[in-house]
Amino acid sequence: MRPRTLRPRTLRTSLATLTASLAAAGCLVAAGPAAAHDRPPGHACSPGVSLTGYSDALDKTTHDGTYVGNLSALARDRRGTVAALSDRSALFRLDARSLQPRDVIPLADENGAALDAEGLVADRDGTYLVSSETEPSVRRYSRTGEILGRLPVPDDLRTAPEGRARANGSFEGLTLLPGGRTLIAAMEYPLAGDPAGLVRLQSWRRTGHGDFLPGTRYTYRTDGGLGVSEVTATPSGRLLVLERGFTSGVGNTVRLYLTDRPGGGTALGKTLLADLAGCPTLGATAKQPQPNPLLDNFEGMAVTGRSKGRLDVLIVSDDNQNSVQTTRFLQLRVRA
Repeated sequence: MRPRTLRPRTLRTSLATLTASLAAAGCLVAAGPAAAHDRPPGHACSPGVSLTGYSDALDKTTHDGTYVGNLSALARDRRGTVAALSDRSALFRLDARSLQPRDVIPLADENGAALDAEGLVADRDGTYLVSSETEPSVRRYSRTGEILGRLPVPDDLRTAPEGRARANGSFEGLTLLPGGRTLIAAMEYPLAGDPAGLVRLQSWRRTGHGDFLPGTRYTYRTDGGLGVSEVTATPSGRLLVLERGFTSGVGNTVRLYLTDRPGGGTALGKTLLADLAGCPTLGATAKQPQPNPLLDNFEGMAVTGRSKGRLDVLIVSDDNQNSVQTTRFLQLRVRA
């Protein structure tokens, strides 16, 4: 889904610990992990979430002739990289520290057509699971972009008229629970006939042969007017859920929630961790109305580390290759 948001300026930073040379190099604005637990109150988004930095360094850039933007999903990858998925059929591998692209892999469906790719998992064997909200679908790709297989999707989750899912509102988030045996895809919006705000999370169970078969279906209630833009598993097996919306003349709403642990019941409860409108701006600017100039069309999220009971969470916005939006990364420290 592609709500409109603002166009920011290029990379800025206001953290006193960052040198001017790092800013010029386009590195993520962030304090070191050792100091993150002792962050001053001014960096707090809420009692449980602090903003450790942001970066616009990749906004409106290219790598190997491919536009670096339209980023809808993130996943912690191998060998010091973070995988970033574009909904225009490209997968970037970024350096985990600098977030600069190392390489880009083109993706396509079985007929060579482009994907509306929205969800991403870097699996333990080095392959990628990618969800597309066109059908919707979940496909497995090799590290060089070849299709290795496709997961079965229940008929009622297919896009209308074949099923009950609304166009551009199905598999927006994808995550693998700890242990690697349960995959979960989150719908962005309710199915036709479901109550407003009630979205479905479909799970698959990995068999002994490595295949995934449909499993339990969960329900999750969003706040009014918001949809699910991403889900990410925590090391404890609970889910971080990013809810997002846009109101013309007002701007973006982006809230981070923590759910119950899937498996304890099919209806997932949630706890608000932070409304990102409450985060410090760190010098970010907006050219359209926003509750906070830091906000944008945030769609991708990944847990990238863990220290002293807190999680390092990386979030990215989808600029839709639009001059009034930006590719922006946020680095959060979350007590979950």
